[in-house]
Amino acid sequence: MTDLADHARRLRALPPSCGPVRLIAVDGHAGSGKSTFAGRLATALGDAPVLRLDDLATHEELFGWTGRLRAQVLDPLSRGEPARYLPYDWTARRFGPPRTLDPAPVLLVEGVGAGRSSVRPFLAALLWIEGDSAASWEQGRLRDGPGLSEFWDGWTVAEQRHFAGDPSLPFADAVIRRVPEGYEWLEGPHATAGASHFVTDGEA
Repeated sequence: MTDLADHARRLRALPPSCGPVRLIAVDGHAGSGKSTFAGRLATALGDAPVLRLDDLATHEELFGWTGRLRAQVLDPLSRGEPARYLPYDWTARRFGPPRTLDPAPVLLVEGVGAGRSSVRPFLAALLWIEGDSAASWEQGRLRDGPGLSEFWDGWTVAEQRHFAGDPSLPFADAVIRRVPEGYEWLEGPHATAGASHFVTDGEA
């Protein structure tokens, strides 16, 4: 199915996973279209907040943001309190003024590694954006231009290393495939194994 409204309804019906919040991870390779999908899903969810992991990573810690995510976001939300995090400024290379995330019924966390093992206990669902890594990286390079080619050289090595040691796809509840009319939702390995099933058989 490509109807985001119907899937949004299913996500809202899931049990809370992080205090009162249903935390939904949108993971996939860099350049796979996670940000666009998360934005559209957030709209279908009634303008649900989106936490982008690019705001927690840094040049020196591309995947070393787990501690910040836990302390600034996950722990407060799990207590039913607003989260306050310091977004990283990729141009100035420093953290900026704090932003607040209130405990919404559904909150999306989007970025490479959003479904990592240390985050999964807080998730109501893990969505994986389908896409070959090399093709996704090429799309990302085209999007960002030649000025960031050196950054992408380092990123691809770091992403390969991350997913080799801490893969997300095997634990995905749904795999999201881009199609001309929108997005097709397929059962992920986690749902197929019987651990989760908010995508019905007719949608696979």
